[in-house]
Amino acid sequence: MLILASASQSRKKLLENCQIEFIQISSNFDETTIQEKNISNLALELSFQKANYLSENIRKILLPKEFNTVPLKILGCDSIFEFKGEAYGKPSNKEEAFVRWKKMSGDFGFLHTGHTLLIGNFDSTTKIFKNTEIIKKTVSSRVYFSKLEDWEIKSYVNTNEPLVCAGGFALEGIGGKYIEKIEGCFSNVMGLSLPWLRENLYR
Repeated sequence: MLILASASQSRKKLLENCQIEFIQISSNFDETTIQEKNISNLALELSFQKANYLSENIRKILLPKEFNTVPLKILGCDSIFEFKGEAYGKPSNKEEAFVRWKKMSGDFGFLHTGHTLLIGNFDSTTKIFKNTEIIKKTVSSRVYFSKLEDWEIKSYVNTNEPLVCAGGFALEGIGGKYIEKIEGCFSNVMGLSLPWLRENLYR
């Protein structure tokens, strides 16, 4: 059984579309406690901390009975967009989102998604997750943006979509029409590399 340690709706949708059985539980890990200058490494560390924090607090969660009898896997992910060496998380406001898009217009950046899969068993008696294996990797995709007019950027920012997305855009949403091409894993840009998950989930 798989637990997605994330509140992300895009990751949830990816798993549902692939008919992967899972439950979704937000890890509630405080991301501000992690300091790491390398953006790719930061995404990986955050993914691990999210999964690990949930595993350490799993006793507080009422899991379905079927989780007591099968191997348990906890998936943590974190996505950070890198543009010219700078980390772009979620814009704090519309003004910041507009300025970012002005810079990204006609250019490219890298979407880094850290993936951590904790594999183990849940002891229903002690309410403890016993970890037996940790699989970690950052998957990076290069994202190319169309050259946009200011009115297009303003129109997109006013939808508020950029304010809730890493990097200020959503490939699967309204922002998809502003992305010219992707080099690398497509689903990774939406927050979860499905090829990576398939390789490690069923091996």
